[in-house]
Amino acid sequence: MAGEKYVYDFSEGHKDLKELLGGKGANLAEMTRLGLPVPAGFTVTTRACQAYLATGQNPDGLDAEIDEHLAALERTMGRRLGDAEDPLLVSVRSGAAFSMPGMMETVLNVGLTDASVAGLAAQAGGNDRFAWDSYRRLIQMFGKTVCDVPGEEFSDALEEAKKAKGTTDDLHLDAADLRALVDRFKRIFAKHTGYDFPQDPREQLRLAMEAVFRSWNAERAVLYRRQERIPADLGTAVNVCSMVFGNLGADSGTGVAFTRDPASGAQGIYGDYLSNAQGEDVVAGIRNTVPLEDLQRLDAKSYEELLAIMAKLEGHYRDLCDIEFTIERGKLWMLQTRVGKRTAAAAFRIAAQLVNEGVITLDEALRRVSGAQLAQLMFPRFDLSDEPAALTKGIGASPGAASGKAVFSAQRAVELAAEGEDVILVRRETNPEDLAGMIAARGILTARGGKTSHAAVVARGMGRTCVCGADELEIARDRFTVDGQTVAEGDVLSIDGTTGRVYLGAVPVQPSEVVQYFEGDEVDSTLVEAVDTIMRHADATRRLAVRTNADTGEDAARARRFGAEGIGLCRTEHMFLGDRKELVERLILSSTESARNDALAALLPLQRADFVDLFRAMDGLPVTVRLIDPPLHEFLPSLEELAVNVAVARERGEENAEEAQLLDAVRRMHEQNPMLGLRGVRLGLVIPGLFAMQVRAIAEAAVQLAGEGLHPRPEIMVPLVGAVQELEMVRQECEQIVAEVVAGSGVEVLIGTMIEVPRAALTAGQIAEAADFFSFGTNDLTQMGWGFSRDDVEGAFFWRYLELGIFGISPFESIDRDGVGRLIRIAAEEGRAVRPDLKLGVCGEHGGDPESVHFFHEVGLDYVSCSPFRVPVARLEAGRAAVTGGDSDSR
Repeated sequence: MAGEKYVYDFSEGHKDLKELLGGKGANLAEMTRLGLPVPAGFTVTTRACQAYLATGQNPDGLDAEIDEHLAALERTMGRRLGDAEDPLLVSVRSGAAFSMPGMMETVLNVGLTDASVAGLAAQAGGNDRFAWDSYRRLIQMFGKTVCDVPGEEFSDALEEAKKAKGTTDDLHLDAADLRALVDRFKRIFAKHTGYDFPQDPREQLRLAMEAVFRSWNAERAVLYRRQERIPADLGTAVNVCSMVFGNLGADSGTGVAFTRDPASGAQGIYGDYLSNAQGEDVVAGIRNTVPLEDLQRLDAKSYEELLAIMAKLEGHYRDLCDIEFTIERGKLWMLQTRVGKRTAAAAFRIAAQLVNEGVITLDEALRRVSGAQLAQLMFPRFDLSDEPAALTKGIGASPGAASGKAVFSAQRAVELAAEGEDVILVRRETNPEDLAGMIAARGILTARGGKTSHAAVVARGMGRTCVCGADELEIARDRFTVDGQTVAEGDVLSIDGTTGRVYLGAVPVQPSEVVQYFEGDEVDSTLVEAVDTIMRHADATRRLAVRTNADTGEDAARARRFGAEGIGLCRTEHMFLGDRKELVERLILSSTESARNDALAALLPLQRADFVDLFRAMDGLPVTVRLIDPPLHEFLPSLEELAVNVAVARERGEENAEEAQLLDAVRRMHEQNPMLGLRGVRLGLVIPGLFAMQVRAIAEAAVQLAGEGLHPRPEIMVPLVGAVQELEMVRQECEQIVAEVVAGSGVEVLIGTMIEVPRAALTAGQIAEAADFFSFGTNDLTQMGWGFSRDDVEGAFFWRYLELGIFGISPFESIDRDGVGRLIRIAAEEGRAVRPDLKLGVCGEHGGDPESVHFFHEVGLDYVSCSPFRVPVARLEAGRAAVTGGDSDSR
């Protein structure tokens, strides 16, 4: 793009330029504007990345801009990149608009070569060990992240060097050891790349920057974007920052700090510190860290300065901040800050705390939590009443209760999870290459690292249970040993992400305190107080009502305790399973009016009792009853089994005339595609008396309860309507029966339809003439809109569509806004144009999906309906939709 500016100095940007400068670059610029001690540097924009990915080369003008900014950086630092006597070294880091653990890792010490190692040592006051340690780190990071050299070869070489020295700590390797290690690292690099490690500093910088661009489309980055629903076209920025060194000795170090506990939300000082280390050592969990408070003893001046900066950043961002810093010989440098990832519990607690502190409004608090986080808080926790003995204990890095089979590689986790197994991924420490396994696992256990390690940060972001730093574990390829006990792959582990305890075997679970709160129990906890504060505001703010999908009085009662404001879908076909299935079978296959009437007479009192239970549980609230809508094959004997039985009987001369007649009847009713066959309104029109029996049962149940002083509000929903004539015929029959039954009772009955056939959505203006309400059946609307049979395609090829990026997420999980969503929008607008008071709701599974709820708010529906357990999630998201205007992105 002519005239495009592709490179920004840290002094030129600010925090609101995330999409252009990426999260890291925008926040480095913001800290620079605040006057904090940030090393000089510059950011190459996401637009440069987009152009590079589109053409395979840097856009016109980018190289010249980089030269200009690099020259300015050299003037600022008083050093030149590649100078043998006094070299300037830089770090190269990726930085997308949204934090993405799947992106390329940092490369430190770029610019260091054989010729400048001595110069770096001289800069450090003759510290040869420091210089060679920095060089081995560069080759290791550059080889692994830029050139795809297997990282374990470097790690194995380092372990062998330590073993030869008789130590387990790399700090005990001297300059000679590290120089020998550099030589070995170079050989490893050349073996895998076919060329020597680059000795031109500008070539190092160019290759590292291009690797950052390419990492946007790396497999693990694509996987993470799909998991988090991050758009694929954003690209990543590149941050080039002058090096400051935490590995200069005991007066230097590196750390990560949080302004509040990202696991619990508690206020205080949280973080990890490593003396004589570079930044990636902390995040990678290679060495176990010390608590941040220990920095006060090691370097009181830097500690106090850090606390002041932490307070300033939290006040400025008005949120929990995640901070990376380095101390170079007593001088504190800020390398990164961002609004920190947190657990679901911490998200609610922190939002409520900031409201109480007067820092944010309740509307803002509502924006900062999500239905997905609330759902996590509703999962069960371990019941430790039997006091099981812990196998070991680590650091509770991401709360939750997870049990599963132990696996020791990401690949194995993916394989077993695909077979339906729950797994716990066990690693020494995780890295971005483990991302697929971390997504597949129920929980993550590592021997190294703390609350700021890669495993902890990624697990918190994804809502996975995680225990880190269980350093008693001696991990081998497919097993670990702790205190003399061996746990092999396939053995069941239970991990508690709150306490950090690890148990052998499955531990029973109990309801979460948040579920107890929704059930109406008295629960005294800061988490429940926070959830209550935010839920009350969500309920006061939302426009969308929230109903439930329920077929029994028990489910309806629970959903009401969870806040449901009625039933949006009662699936009456579910009431005909079990012992009643035979009656429906007799009804469908009856060849005489007398047989059909007998079956209907037997079903009527059973149906009436069903509706009495539902109306009683939802007294005073609307109950939408969908007339029977089964795929016919679900209520008929198996054609194959019947045919085999009749054939065998004939072969034996034992033919049963009744069974043969049944086979003929089933053959007549058999359908090649039952989902598109005789079901819904079609079944009601073809089998006389079926819908009439149900409508009578509904009306009689309502009249019975009205006589008891209750206030039933039945709504009759006619399924699978595709033409207004179908609805008009059924409505006429319904109105006659209702008028007869409810006369003088005060009961009012609405009659509407389920919009689940594309033609119904496209002719909604006609159908609205005969409907009091529409309820969108998004499951079937998605099937028919896409031409997918859900039962067949999800396991057959959806994985490939997701892999190729055709789907960002399954359209059965989250509403397809462009296609199925457009059908809903058309039907809503055309229906309301004809009938302004037309009630509009949704009763498909999308009614409980957070992102879909925002769409339904935007379209102007009156309510969503979902399973009882998801009612609180839908309530919260409906509130969030009201304060965000339908935008569900809370990142």
